[in-house]
Order: sequence, then structure tokens, then C-alpha cells
Amino acid sequence: MKALLALEDGRTFECRSFTGHGETWGEVVFNTSMTGYQEILTDPSYQGQMVLMTYPLVGNYGVNLEDVESDRIQVSAFIIREYQEIPSNYRCTQTLKDYLKSSNVLGVDELDTRALTRHIRTAGAMRAVLSTRDLDPASLVKRAKQIPKIEGRDLVSSVSTQRPYFWEDDSQSFLKENPFLNSSSWQHRDSKYAVVAFDFGVKYNILRCLENAGCEVLVVPASTTAETIRSLAPDGIFLSNGPGDPEPVEFAVETIKQLLAYKPIFGICLGIQLLALALGGQTYKLKFGHHGANQPVQNIATQRVEVTSQNHGFAVDQSTLDKDQVEVTHINLNDQTVEGFRHKKLPLFAVQYHPEAAPGPHDANYLFMNFVELMKKNK
Repeated sequence: MKALLALEDGRTFECRSFTGHGETWGEVVFNTSMTGYQEILTDPSYQGQMVLMTYPLVGNYGVNLEDVESDRIQVSAFIIREYQEIPSNYRCTQTLKDYLKSSNVLGVDELDTRALTRHIRTAGAMRAVLSTRDLDPASLVKRAKQIPKIEGRDLVSSVSTQRPYFWEDDSQSFLKENPFLNSSSWQHRDSKYAVVAFDFGVKYNILRCLENAGCEVLVVPASTTAETIRSLAPDGIFLSNGPGDPEPVEFAVETIKQLLAYKPIFGICLGIQLLALALGGQTYKLKFGHHGANQPVQNIATQRVEVTSQNHGFAVDQSTLDKDQVEVTHINLNDQTVEGFRHKKLPLFAVQYHPEAAPGPHDANYLFMNFVELMKKNK
């Protein structure tokens, strides 16, 4: 079925829909991962975006029930070069096509993904419309220019949980009987560290990593107040990943400000950006973002290079950080952007990448144990 992708700058790409009729829009970004498309599809950090895979063959291992990173597909559309209709994998329970169709997400292939990637790399990530119903280039380009930009939009509220829950054994245990949380809600804290995780768009494997590191994790909505957090008396606070521009998420920044000197804090991805804003820094939009499982990051202290998984379109402006208070700990070797920092006096640190590696390498998994050691030291 014919489809057309039209970018806001007037460039168009012919393609084929393998999921039937549909129309959607969003910001187009490319991901350089070779595997892990199911985790990518369900990553809340992709809210409001259409994802283009640079690896040409997709769908060859199907999908399953275990590899999701949230409760639904988050991308606006999935753009690939060649769709493999018949998957081969013992864990496969469904084809990629049927998986996308079940959520009414448009999937297209037979698109020149190399040309589109090169164009985005040169011109930057931009808004676009993808349609099987309207194949008029001029019409789609005009509509693409009218799509709200990622900048200035609060996308966190659309992906955050509406109710707090404990993460236990890969399952979500909702607190039905406890609408007003307090420290009595926590159980079995003798041998575990109690961690409150702000859900700005958290991935399930992050929660698994925290659990595997010895934490009892209570996931709370992004709008949870500092007063509520203090009433819970946790050992540590975790700031999750999430979609879009951090600056419009002012309510979260204000809450973090009130918690800076309270308990140890660990942030990743959007979490580092919100933490930077709370510390008086600023953020900015990257040209085409970092999306993939092969981003080289250097640990400044050890000089070791970690291959990392990343998904973000904004970054912390290093020049706005107070050098007397904040020390940059990690840098991206591709573009020298900030990939991590720590506070020199307060027990808090954060990284821009995804140490849970879903998908991706495990080079940065040690950060979860660093968080545990920080809680142990400050308990």
C-alpha cells in the first residue's frame, strides 16, 4: 500500500505501508541500533516521534511479551528499509506487523532510509507527516509545518503513571488501598534500600536494574510533591528518563529543587536535564539527538570509554553549570556534550545515557551499584 512521508522543509519520501491504511505525524529521528526494535517501540522517551531505523532488515525475530519497556507502543510511526514478514525466533509470539496494527501504529518500509538519515543528519530532526490517505506532497508538507514543535511542550504528563505502584518481581503492584502514601506503606525494608522513582517516562528495565541492585522501588507520578516524598522517608530518589523538552516540566524542576539536600539522588536521561535545571543550569536542543546503542562516552575520572545506549534530543549546557558546585564526570566522544555530572557537596549524580541497556551494552550497569553505595553512605 503506497504511503508518503513529507518533511517540513519540503523533502518527501515514497514508501509502502505494511500495516494498512493510516496517517500520523511527529518529529522524525533515526536510531542506529542493530537490534532491540521492540524495546525502542515501547520506550516512552519516543513519545511524539516517528522512529527511523538505520539497520535495514527489521522484523526478523518478531516480538514477544517480555521485551516491552512500557505498557504500550510509544512511537508515532515506525520507518524501516525492509520488513521481514516471516520471523524466526523461539521466543516470538507475534509478528511485528500484527503488533503495530494492534496499537494502530503505522509501519512503513521500502523507504530510502539511508537518504533520510543523511538528510536528518545534515538538516536536523524535523516535523513530518506520514500518510497512505493523502499522497499529495504539497498538502503533506504544508501540514507538517503546522505540527506543534517538540520544544516547549510538556510530554512527560502524557506518559507518566497516574498512580503510584511498587515494582516487584517484574510486576506492577498498585497501591489500591493507600491513596495517601506515607512511610508506613513501605514493607520489608530491613535488607533493601527504599527508593522513590519519579516516573517521567520510566523504562521497565531501569526498575529491574534498581531491584537487582537491592532496592525496593516505589514508582510515583511525575507530579508527586516534595512534601509527599518526604512523608515516605525513602533512602534515595531516582529521576527517570522521559520524552521531549525538559524546560516545560517546571513542576518537576521545582520539586527536585526542594529535594536537593534531602536524600541521595540518581538521574538518567531526562532526569539529568531536570536535575541540571534544578541546580540553576540550562538545556538546549541537539541537532538530531542521540538515538542508538553504540554511543561512546568517556568516564573522565577513569579515562575509560563506555559504549552506551541513548535516546534523547536535548542536552545539558555545560557552560551554565556552577563549576564550584558541579563536576562533569562523563562526556560524549562524538560531539563533546555532557553525559554525566555529580555534585561536589551534595549526594547526587546523573548521566545522560541509559545504563539499563534495553537494548544495548552493559558497560554502564555499575551506576546502579554506585547509587546503592551512595545511599549506604548517607543512610
